[in-house]
Amino acid sequence: MLAMQLLRRLAEIVIHWHRLVDLARNPYRPELHYMRGPGPKWHAKHAALNPQS
Repeated sequence: MLAMQLLRRLAEIVIHWHRLVDLARNPYRPELHYMRGPGPKWHAKHAALNPQS
């Protein structure tokens, strides 16, 4: 009985540890994909519509 409880608790610890490691190794870095404003196509399209600029 005690051995089963210990094994169950150990399994929970291992699951949580794996989740923590997966979060730490997550390759997604949103700052690398952050858009920094309108691109050249947007400027070309809106320059044609607004010739004052």
